[in-house]
Amino acid sequence: MNTKKIYVIRHGETEYNRVGKVQGSGIDSSLNDKGFRQAKAFYDAYKDVGFEKIYCSRLQRTVQSVQSFIDDGVPHEQLAELNEISWGDKEGQLFHPSTHKEYRDLLDAWQNGEITRSIGGGEGPVDVMNRQKKAMEYIMSKEDEKLILMSIHGRALRILLTWLTGNHLKDMENLFIHENLCVYFLFYDGATYAVDMHCNLDHLEGIEI
Repeated sequence: MNTKKIYVIRHGETEYNRVGKVQGSGIDSSLNDKGFRQAKAFYDAYKDVGFEKIYCSRLQRTVQSVQSFIDDGVPHEQLAELNEISWGDKEGQLFHPSTHKEYRDLLDAWQNGEITRSIGGGEGPVDVMNRQKKAMEYIMSKEDEKLILMSIHGRALRILLTWLTGNHLKDMENLFIHENLCVYFLFYDGATYAVDMHCNLDHLEGIEI
């Protein structure tokens, strides 16, 4: 039976996160100082788990968040299908009242079931889910990799966990929360995925803000 233990994290903080700029698949930002401290705290807490493989998006912030494991020799692979959702022409903009209203209107539409709707020429949740399905088909085909770490993005994380657990994408906002460098743990029993740890931040306690 092809069982797997899967740890899924959101990347550490970037300057875009800190100042409130729209950041999606079109923004290849680096972690800021706090983000690197978060990455170190995560490594210190999870370095003895024994990850056999790491999967990241093609954006550097996800790789930087797990670089210490890579330096330890854990093999990693970057998959574009794990990239963050595209926010289209809104990417790189500061949130201001009109941007915030568009964003809230979009979230309301998603929660009402309009999960193909996108903003500014970007992607909708279904677009992201469809490419994630290709990534997961590839990842799950590696039957020798039983304990893996996935380093991805906030909205991508919500979408991934929602459909993996058999839920409707319209419910993702209420089902799964995220913070920078939070940890989820999933167990795949050969047929279904169960989330056994939700948005854990214990490893970040006491780090300098």
